[in-house]
Amino acid sequence: MEKKLNVLLADLVVEYHKLQNFHWFVKGKDFFTAHAKLEELYDGVNKTIDEVGEYILMSGGKPLGSLKEFLEVSGIEEAKMEFVKSKEIYQEVLSDFNKLLQDVMDVKDIAEEEENYLISAAMDDYIKHFTKSIWMLRQMFEE
Repeated sequence: MEKKLNVLLADLVVEYHKLQNFHWFVKGKDFFTAHAKLEELYDGVNKTIDEVGEYILMSGGKPLGSLKEFLEVSGIEEAKMEFVKSKEIYQEVLSDFNKLLQDVMDVKDIAEEEENYLISAAMDDYIKHFTKSIWMLRQMFEE
């Protein structure tokens, strides 16, 4: 489970920095709305980073700690440092959140097998969070 939790942690760390980059580089007529929403998203991811790191420690594991390790393990790509419109940003965030949801479900499966109810319950909360976020992002693309 430590390995899967560290994959989740690495993906969260990369996503945090990616969201912050998007927050700085968003452009377009909906700048103010997107700028604020991206800050809300990266603040939420940051809270989850801390919790996942602590769950790794509570389970007797060792969380990854260097940016190099996070980038080596993460399946999420960094954002380019260039201005981008919010629609493109939200499409990428939607894809990333689907990856994070899969990470969480992978950890949940292992936690259930190992009867680690603390981790299992925590993953339930993250499943709820990412599922709702994915739904909300999808709604943005409906006409």
